[in-house]
Amino acid sequence: MDWIELRIDTASAGIELLETALTLNGFDSFISDDAEEFQTFLETNRDYWDIVDESLSQQMAGLSRVRLYLEDGPAAPEEIARLQALMDELHAAYPDAELGSLAITRENVRQEDWENNWKQYYVPIPIGEKLLVVPKWMEPEDDGRIPVRLDPGMIFGTGAHASTQMCMRRLETLIRGGEQVLDLGSGSGILSITALLLGAAHATGVDVDPKAEDIARENAAINGIYEDRFTAVTGNVVTGQDKLSALFSKRYDVVCLNIFADVIVAMAPVLPQFMDERSVLICSGVLNTRLPEVQAAMDSARLEILELSEENDWCCFTARRMAD
Repeated sequence: MDWIELRIDTASAGIELLETALTLNGFDSFISDDAEEFQTFLETNRDYWDIVDESLSQQMAGLSRVRLYLEDGPAAPEEIARLQALMDELHAAYPDAELGSLAITRENVRQEDWENNWKQYYVPIPIGEKLLVVPKWMEPEDDGRIPVRLDPGMIFGTGAHASTQMCMRRLETLIRGGEQVLDLGSGSGILSITALLLGAAHATGVDVDPKAEDIARENAAINGIYEDRFTAVTGNVVTGQDKLSALFSKRYDVVCLNIFADVIVAMAPVLPQFMDERSVLICSGVLNTRLPEVQAAMDSARLEILELSEENDWCCFTARRMAD
């Protein structure tokens, strides 16, 4: 079955009135994009601004519209005409309301487009000198790079973000073969998988979201990596140490932490428990404006920053335990 997407341009103040009119007239398959609602969300979640997608914020600026979906069949022309008449009636009935233009634009959408068109936005991403992040459905040319295969449709990170890429480049230089790796906030498992493909002996991925555990295992399997080399765990290393006692009983050659500033600050006191004097911490996901707070947390935890890099306002650094 094919579909028609009809986009109705409106104003934030008029969305509720428009939604009501559509519903009362039998148009009930729609999605609303409200610029003011999006900005309100940002205002009430300021603590998490350092993980907001800037391109999404720009895309939503000033945008208020309703996207309506109709089956593309014999009745479609009549339904579109009825929708246009309804928009004209709304303008006439509410001349003083902020409804925007109520202009309608149309786009045909095939059934397979719903399922597969999103894939066109994912292309192989070369990272560093050795790595290539590849959507699982693609076969890249053999150019000598190590393919890191992911299912980006599973959410949790695709390797496109600067903070993840900086971590992967650090892993390129640090993994020599045989390392034990701990990946905190593992998400898709991309850093664990990268370390293992580079030659690490074993990686443990930890995330507070139980969905991430399954997703990381599936992504590892896509790369031919199984439970003998990769362990995925759900838990919080700050508040759930009793449940994660096995993690705390070991020391790791490389500890990866690619999250964001507030979580890194909260985790800093426990990080030395995973490290000995030879261990290296790779820490990323920190906006440069939050770097002083993170540096202070590292100092308090007696972790010495060795090397710091910055890309697109995001910072990545390596650190070691200070000598006792």
